[in-house]
Amino acid sequence: MIDPKFLRSDIQEVAEKLLTKNFQLDCESFNLLDSERKSLQSKLEKLLQERNSHAKKIGMKITENGPADNSVKELKIIGEDLKNQSNQIETELSIVKHKINAILEIIPNLPDSSVPKGKGEEDNLVVRKWGSPKTFGFDILDHVELGNNIGQMDFDVATKITGSRFMQLSGQLASLHRALIQFMLDTHINENGYEEVYVPYIVNSKSLWSTGQLPKFENDQFKIDDERNYYLIPTAEVPVTNIYRDVIVDQLPKKYVAHTPCFRSEAGSYGKDTRGMIRQHQFEKVELVHFVEPQNSWQTFEQLVAHAESILQKLELPYQVVNLCGGDLGFSSAKTYDLEVWVPSQGRYREISSCSNFLDFQARRLKARFKKDGKIELMHTLNGSGLAVGRTLLAVMENYQEEGGRRIKIPTVLQGYMNGSEYISGSKG
Repeated sequence: MIDPKFLRSDIQEVAEKLLTKNFQLDCESFNLLDSERKSLQSKLEKLLQERNSHAKKIGMKITENGPADNSVKELKIIGEDLKNQSNQIETELSIVKHKINAILEIIPNLPDSSVPKGKGEEDNLVVRKWGSPKTFGFDILDHVELGNNIGQMDFDVATKITGSRFMQLSGQLASLHRALIQFMLDTHINENGYEEVYVPYIVNSKSLWSTGQLPKFENDQFKIDDERNYYLIPTAEVPVTNIYRDVIVDQLPKKYVAHTPCFRSEAGSYGKDTRGMIRQHQFEKVELVHFVEPQNSWQTFEQLVAHAESILQKLELPYQVVNLCGGDLGFSSAKTYDLEVWVPSQGRYREISSCSNFLDFQARRLKARFKKDGKIELMHTLNGSGLAVGRTLLAVMENYQEEGGRRIKIPTVLQGYMNGSEYISGSKG
């Protein structure tokens, strides 16, 4: 959540910055409500002072004349009236504060000054590239055709079991999917210094609200239809970040890695990427989450991106790093770098990781704080995929395919996880 003090101090500046995210802040409505809040707050404070002063008078009268004295009875009547007035003002103030909070919770995080202006992904800026797309001396196939050729990827069976946008893997391809997960975890734990955590795959609405998925992205969530208000997680970011909800820690930084399934309704992507594994309702991710002191925030952001890049480099998959423009930037993010891997069948780079710095935006909702030198402050939160497993699998399949599409070379770093196998070739191979 945006800092309300900063918003009140210069609402026009905030509104101007939010235009980079294509968000129109209704300054007039907020200012009117805030003026009403101040007026009611002032009235309430005066009434409470009167009530306190009046209570002292009643006490003195009782001491002087006894509780049955007529003047005491009259004072009590006046005191009851002051109480009713203050209760009424408190009710009105509560309603106004609720309206203000309803505005605050839909205001996105302010973009960093280094975020480019733009309306959508076509305005994103490429920061750097790594590796060169391979030139194949034969007609290439996409991952769906490759999976079918080796008989280890089946979308029809998954559709029968559940519905569209699910998949079923078997044999070596299922093992390669698992190998990628273990390889990512081992790299981030042993080389990049993360602590592994295992977290629930179901969260409550408070957890989603705290990280910014609610209320804005309610339709993108898979909600469990019962009275408990539970949701399937859209990403491990939600449960891992909520570890520090309503917590004050004595020492930072903290950095965690978690492997979880992710569940997304893809409500806003109807008709997009319906073929294969690009956009599914259920997929796996290895997520990286940082909690840091504010002064270390941007340095940590660069480290986070480098850690995600290290996976692609070890797999020798060409990719590019993209600075998202304001119009493509997430609700809670101040800045995001997307890593986009080369997908040969599409002749383009596709997102495989988003690394974001949220500054204190999430921490303000979470009330996630740290104590240093006797002072309590909001921490900064960051996260990124390290990486999305399904998209990594399809990138490996397509970039390492061999002529005829009936055999896939296993990247060198993964062969140890595959009992030394160098190739995948299934029942149809």
